[in-house]
Amino acid sequence: MRMFVIFDLPTTTAEDKRYYSQFRKFLIKDGYMMLQYSVYCRIVNGLEGIEKHLKRLKMNIPPKGNVRFFKVTEKQFSDMLFLVGEPDETEKKIGSNPQIVL
Repeated sequence: MRMFVIFDLPTTTAEDKRYYSQFRKFLIKDGYMMLQYSVYCRIVNGLEGIEKHLKRLKMNIPPKGNVRFFKVTEKQFSDMLFLVGEPDETEKKIGSNPQIVL
């Protein structure tokens, strides 16, 4: 399964920027990879893995902004289509095979 975290955080004040930076660093340290700006995902093993990482995520969310979570199966993820662009090197290394639509 894959966990997705998408977020929109304020960056107008120095404090907001600090929360944004801390949250992004947490995601990377916890094994998430950036798919696009403010869209991160990680691979987990089953529902227990989802629960464990969701608990960590809840402990590290910033006080303002929007943070959303959802999960998809590997089959659903592999059905993703690229309408513009191509998979990056990280996606190629982990073996995801999204389809490219021209």
